[in-house]
Amino acid sequence: MAFRIYGDSISGNCLKVKWTADRLSLAYDWIETNVLTAETRTTEFLALNPAGQVPLVVFADGRPLAQSNAIIFHLAEGSDLIPSSAFDRAKMLEWMFWEQYSHEPYIAVARFQMRYLGKPAESLEPRLVERGAAALARLETQLKQSRFLVGDTLTLADVALVAYTRVAHEGGFDLSLYPAVLAWVSRVEADLGIE
Repeated sequence: MAFRIYGDSISGNCLKVKWTADRLSLAYDWIETNVLTAETRTTEFLALNPAGQVPLVVFADGRPLAQSNAIIFHLAEGSDLIPSSAFDRAKMLEWMFWEQYSHEPYIAVARFQMRYLGKPAESLEPRLVERGAAALARLETQLKQSRFLVGDTLTLADVALVAYTRVAHEGGFDLSLYPAVLAWVSRVEADLGIE
């Protein structure tokens, strides 16, 4: 039976849930939920997720699950997107935690401010730009050593991190400075069928 994904198509956090479900051929209903028009602040939505955030999955039995990386981890349980080795699983989680703490708050926020709020690059807070560039440099270092973030096969770490990395240029970041990252983005997009 299909589950429901409440998500906004402009959000990388929402898209990674969609991409994971698609990669695993899971049946779901996508419910477009516009954050810019406060659709996550309605009484109905807040009853499902009191945090007022997307993505949100509601399973057939009515149980809701929020937070993109928790959702994709649950959806991918037992699949090839989660390494069988305990250490490699831990490395995957290390990257997923890093993504939410040291990557998304800078890359995604810069993108949102420029693309959706219309701010020019020069008006972005310097610390935001500096930390975003540091995150891209960290990815570049790793991806010079391996085809994917955890070895030679796609894992949830790649799904989580490609979501905003692939559109970092919309936040003023020059991805041509990170050739290993660009090559990785292409590999991940090809594997996930992202156009």
